[in-house]
Amino acid sequence: MKLLSTSVLSTVIVSSLLLAGCSGGGLVDETNSGNTGGGSIGSGSGGSTLTWVEGEFTPYPNLANQCVANSTGSALNEKLWLRSWSNDTYLWYSEIPDNDPAPYSVSEYFDILKTTELSETGNEKDKFHFSMSTAEWEQLNQSGASVGYGLNFHLQQASASVDRKITVTYTEPNSPATSANIERGAVIVSINGVSVKDANDSASISQLNQGLFPESNGQQTRFTLLDLGASQTRDVTLSAQTVMSTPVQNVDLIPTDNGTVGYIQFNSHIATAERGLVDAITSLRSNNVNDLVLDLRYNGGGLLALASQLGYMIAGEQATQNRIFERSTFNNKYPNTNPVTGEALAPMPFIDESIGFNTDLLGAGQALPSLNLNRLYVLTTSDTCSASEALMNGLRGIDIEVIQIGDTTCGKPYGFYPTPNCGTTYFTIQFKGENNKGFGDYSDGFIPSTSPTLASEISGCDIGDDFSKPLGDVNEAMLSAALFYRDNNRCPAVSAAMAKSAPKPQFIDQGFMLQDTRMQNVLFNNRILTQVK
Repeated sequence: MKLLSTSVLSTVIVSSLLLAGCSGGGLVDETNSGNTGGGSIGSGSGGSTLTWVEGEFTPYPNLANQCVANSTGSALNEKLWLRSWSNDTYLWYSEIPDNDPAPYSVSEYFDILKTTELSETGNEKDKFHFSMSTAEWEQLNQSGASVGYGLNFHLQQASASVDRKITVTYTEPNSPATSANIERGAVIVSINGVSVKDANDSASISQLNQGLFPESNGQQTRFTLLDLGASQTRDVTLSAQTVMSTPVQNVDLIPTDNGTVGYIQFNSHIATAERGLVDAITSLRSNNVNDLVLDLRYNGGGLLALASQLGYMIAGEQATQNRIFERSTFNNKYPNTNPVTGEALAPMPFIDESIGFNTDLLGAGQALPSLNLNRLYVLTTSDTCSASEALMNGLRGIDIEVIQIGDTTCGKPYGFYPTPNCGTTYFTIQFKGENNKGFGDYSDGFIPSTSPTLASEISGCDIGDDFSKPLGDVNEAMLSAALFYRDNNRCPAVSAAMAKSAPKPQFIDQGFMLQDTRMQNVLFNNRILTQVK
């Protein structure tokens, strides 16, 4: 097996070391920054001579680590750092309005440093702009630790045609949810006495959101549940705590007349998933599986290099040799150079060794196992995003047959490097990913189709999520459809128990939506590169 050299790894992939603290991360040498405009900068601790001049940008490394909190700078320093960093690295930098930062707080100013343009389909072009505490980001990325109850939900928003509904999709092991015997398929009827279905004012919606998405440890919330198959509701009170995510679950073997099929429920591309995936693939390989069903229905993304590693473990050495997993393209200031690392652009290969994202679980440099498969069945929903889509796209780029069972994915071919400054880590779109064949145009998602015609359509079956069965149950609609397709090379007849994915409501009142706006949520829904410290 050909292993990646240390120099290649440091050039094109992520490491377990995250940029930290208040520094700008030493991201780019000034001579390569592309920022040669004016704008004066003071030499004193307060940076009092800094000014905003429209169209002129001080190189952002010169503005880094000048923070209000440690008295080395001012809010203006921080805002001008954001402005110059965005102008240099943002994919659509020319579409950022150059507004005077004075009327805005630092966070408000960052919020407007993005394009206001729409996509070709009329949707917001940049839906992925966010920031979070650097300490929170590091904890979340390294361990999957976040505040909650260990519940994952499907949120059906209210519209003219459907009622609001909250259904439990899965739970995290050793969490308040599992201690309360809450399982997939349970419907949350009310939260702290507020009816989920009937809430019709802002105060009630706020109470529902506050209960669903706790901000702090110890928050107690009373849920009225209707368990799957039950005729009576029950009340449980859950106390929020720091829950450790288990991203790889339900690794199983499915015996069939045509060989053994492996099944993996993969929920998030976070650091702890590296060990889980290696163990899962090792187990499946030892049992000689000849097909794999990868359940990505709730996998919103995360670390891109994990997707590359998994792609290698699925396809193997021969299929991936001298092929790229993804080629990142940046803004037109940098046709040949990565604006974040300052290095020459190099595509990400299919990574065939461990990276050591979390060295307590798995060290770096170990050869990865592989299944050497020429096809993959993926189970998807609209929550399948970013790094998960990159995995599908990367495998298709080397002619691994991908069969998609489920719903259209979310459509995030874009990504970013988490970049810290003054205790906050910022995420702004910096690159677009393309596979070995140069394809990356799936901003409206990958679509399962019985007769694909568009490049973003994939052979497979449009099947709705089946909450009536456990994940990994061979009678669950998506998994059952994948097994049927494997045997018959076509989709099963649609029945009441195996319904097509529900049509999207035409209008949802944004003021009455249930949604998780906490920053801890964003890691699980994005495509992330981090660089070596």
